[in-house]
Amino acid sequence: MQSTLSLQYPLILASNSPRRREILSQAGFAFSVVASDVDESFPTDMPLNEVPVFLSEKKARVLADINPHAIILAADTVVILDNVILNKPTDKSEAREMLQLLSAKTHEVVTGITLITPNESVSIADSAMVSFRSLADWEVDWYVKGGFGLDKAGAYGVQDFIGMAGIEKLEGSFYTVMGLPIFHVFDLLKPYILDGKQSQIQF
Repeated sequence: MQSTLSLQYPLILASNSPRRREILSQAGFAFSVVASDVDESFPTDMPLNEVPVFLSEKKARVLADINPHAIILAADTVVILDNVILNKPTDKSEAREMLQLLSAKTHEVVTGITLITPNESVSIADSAMVSFRSLADWEVDWYVKGGFGLDKAGAYGVQDFIGMAGIEKLEGSFYTVMGLPIFHVFDLLKPYILDGKQSQIQF
């Protein structure tokens, strides 16, 4: 049985992302999932690398208002190429176009996180630079056909086939590209982790 870390307050993850759930769970945290349904628009004049924190704050605030005695964790990830945000593709055709744009180029991935507790509200952004080698058409087609990238910003997952086979260089955290910079999350949650006598650590 995997050990879990006891927190001073219940932890709520404001995301339906299976990647974020996986990362947070593997880091040892027990939590519930409540998707935050918010308008994900942002000011048109906002610097693109500030968008993820702006959206994570919106997501977290909605749940914090109705769960004042919990810890709310929200995150948002954007892929930025040539000063344009590549969002989640609307269909396989758009996913193919995005991957063709990313092929043989370096892009920036920025993940913003917001943690709201009964005591404080903190937001942090972390970025990574990702370089794809030149992707063959059949590689893109095979990946897109499986529908793997439809729920991901930029139409790819760093942990999926196209990430494993296509990324030749990554400067920054793998987990930031995956959608949750867990080293920042752990650092923010550390003050709320109960001491060893109260925790649920099992050996």
